[in-house]
Amino acid sequence: MARSRQRQARQDQLRAAAQRAIAQHGIDGVQLTHVAEEAGVSPGTVLYHYPEVSDLLLQACVASMERFYSERQHRLEALDGPVDRLVDLVVSGLPVDSEDVDVRLLCEIGGTAGRHPVHASLLTSLFDRQVGMYEVVLEQGAAQGVFHLGQPARTVARTIVALEDAYGYRIVAGHPTIDAPAAVDLVLGYARLATGHALPSTTAARSDGA
Repeated sequence: MARSRQRQARQDQLRAAAQRAIAQHGIDGVQLTHVAEEAGVSPGTVLYHYPEVSDLLLQACVASMERFYSERQHRLEALDGPVDRLVDLVVSGLPVDSEDVDVRLLCEIGGTAGRHPVHASLLTSLFDRQVGMYEVVLEQGAAQGVFHLGQPARTVARTIVALEDAYGYRIVAGHPTIDAPAAVDLVLGYARLATGHALPSTTAARSDGA
């Protein structure tokens, strides 16, 4: 049992190192040695756990994507009411800052999606799942009379996710006037118009680093 936990911990470490390596070198440029350097281990150690480095890189990409679906879905379960849920979705869907590794990684693989059908499929799936999360919250709010949607819930949800992607890219690209708090306010501004609700302006949910 202890050995199994140690193996899992090492694999988690290597996936995190691969995420950083991809964000720095790109999905087409990252090499075994880059991952090993990031993890502080030998290339042999990486190959012991992942004989096919491509498997490690794919797992690293999937792990970064799950932050924006599975982890957000889990957060929603602890919140009551469509307003709190909608605000939390917006906050947790944007980069923490310009050095956000997960978002930098997603930007890197987004740029190669035209050449890598697997990456394109993963990104499409992530987009659709995020839209689904928003759609449920929006429909719940509308059913309760809290939100008054000017467009179908799916249309609003798709627009919000697209705004997250666009502003997320601007943040990691170092736009001088669009940082994480500014992007939250911008997306919430659209959400207020789309829902007819004076959603609170807050970045407090960022305190946990999500």
